[in-house]
Amino acid sequence: MPRPKSAVALEDVHWGALKTLFPYLLEFKRPVLLALLCLVGAKAASVGLPFLLKHIVDDLDRAGGTAAAIALPLGLLLAYGFVRFSSVLFGELRDTIFGRVTERAQRRVGLEVFRHLHRLDLDYHLNRRTGGLSRDIERGNSGIGFLMRFMVFNIVPTLVEILMVVGLLWWNYNASFALLVLGAVAVYIGFSVVATEWRTHFVRALNQAESQSSSRAVDSLLNYETVKYFGNEKHEADHYDRELAVWERARRKNRLSLFGLNAGQALIIAAAMCGAMVMAAVNVTRGTMTIGDFVLINAVMMQIFIPLNFLGFVYREMKGALANIEKMFSILDVKPAIEDRRDAGNLVVEHGAIEFREVHFGYNPDRQILKGVSFSVEPRQKVAIVGASGAGKSTLFKLLFRFYDADDGSVLVDGQDIRGVSQDSLRRCIGVVPQDTVLFNQSILENVRYGRVDATDEEVMEAIRHAQLDGFIAQLPEGVHTTVGERGLKLSGGEKQRVAIARAILKRPPIMVFDEATSSLDSHAEQGILRALQEISREQTTLVIAHRLSTVVDADRILVMEQGSVVEQGSHAELVAADGHYAALWRMQQRERALDAVPISS
Repeated sequence: MPRPKSAVALEDVHWGALKTLFPYLLEFKRPVLLALLCLVGAKAASVGLPFLLKHIVDDLDRAGGTAAAIALPLGLLLAYGFVRFSSVLFGELRDTIFGRVTERAQRRVGLEVFRHLHRLDLDYHLNRRTGGLSRDIERGNSGIGFLMRFMVFNIVPTLVEILMVVGLLWWNYNASFALLVLGAVAVYIGFSVVATEWRTHFVRALNQAESQSSSRAVDSLLNYETVKYFGNEKHEADHYDRELAVWERARRKNRLSLFGLNAGQALIIAAAMCGAMVMAAVNVTRGTMTIGDFVLINAVMMQIFIPLNFLGFVYREMKGALANIEKMFSILDVKPAIEDRRDAGNLVVEHGAIEFREVHFGYNPDRQILKGVSFSVEPRQKVAIVGASGAGKSTLFKLLFRFYDADDGSVLVDGQDIRGVSQDSLRRCIGVVPQDTVLFNQSILENVRYGRVDATDEEVMEAIRHAQLDGFIAQLPEGVHTTVGERGLKLSGGEKQRVAIARAILKRPPIMVFDEATSSLDSHAEQGILRALQEISREQTTLVIAHRLSTVVDADRILVMEQGSVVEQGSHAELVAADGHYAALWRMQQRERALDAVPISS
């Protein structure tokens, strides 16, 4: 589906955005054609109403005060009622039929943006503001619906109706009426365009202020517990109030600019109608026009300027809608930093061997995180990566999962460079238990099932038992159907981590990665889960990123990282005997455990 490229000039984005309408119109040829026929019927009925009204008035005038005053124009009165009803009926049918096209357009664009956001890289999502992004998408999607509905079936038909009326006035009366209407329409449209363009920066400022205030509110509510921990409710309220003050000023300026636009349009309409009525009244007094003609001119002027006034509204709203979808189109134009190659195939995992080969990486050029890291993990082997915070342990997992690509060097799975395979096939082969687990606001059952969405309830319950989660669930009144709250806030850190472990167990991939998977568990729960993980790891290649060395003493090999490099590797016994970095970390953690075990005397 074609879509405009983002640009600096607002008008370029606006008018280019209209191209997005045509694919949707072509997709529904029959409904669009039927809606167009209803449009023609509505406009024909609308233009014919003033002429029927003229004949009714003239017949009544000629009939005088006799009984024929009712009988004579009865047929015309019935025709007038029928035509007026037809105008409304055809208009409603047009909107109803075209509603399907409009709703499908909104659905398609909304889905495209949603899919595109999931294709974007981790770095984009770490820097986005959720509240503002949500508002931009909502406004942009509404703008698409507005454009589809009003641009196609209001602006162009209104202009066609004006040309029809001008031609009829020229044909039936002198050119002065037609020229007056054309002049008034030209001035009205010119003023509306210039004034609306002037207002555009006020609309943009208001949108930005709304996004900022919405982002602030969402960010504050997502960090509800942090706000409470530090007693910063007043600080958050003051900050939000400052954002609302900016919104209030932007809203006021937008409202005042709208007042100026509406007042100018009303003045033009009033002057044109007054001029036309004066000309018609003069011709009636001279005997060149009848009372019916005077009524016709009045009805025609209202017939033109009522939709023309609506045209001004539509144009203003259309510009506002285009300004709203500008940001949504800019989201669609953001290119993911991590993309599949055109010739990318599917990753084929037969054994599950992993190799990092001279990998260099930094989140920015000024700070290198990994400096020539090389190591390999044999099939069904359990390899642990340990080291101080900031050594680059979790970065290795992000590179394996292709959240980022290495600056230099390569990462291979079963000898295949992961940059040459599709991201989807790579991630299907890796199960992850992250350090920070975020859950969906659904039941525990559905959160675990997310590991494999087609799993049966029995398979989900088996994964729950392996993750030592069944004892906790048994204490809940609603059991596995208990809702965990937004981001899993109703569960403790350890409970959330066990849900994440159950989810990964259910997936059963050939490669498992545990990133501090037991960091939020007590010793008793940790030992139970470690036994379950040992059982699972027999059939999988396992990479464990750990801070607690006691959780990885059974690993086949332990890699010790220091400032982005692997400084030691070997089994637990070998590294303790070597008396290097690992041995120093081991002794320090053993002392800490011993101190924790000593009871505090009162």
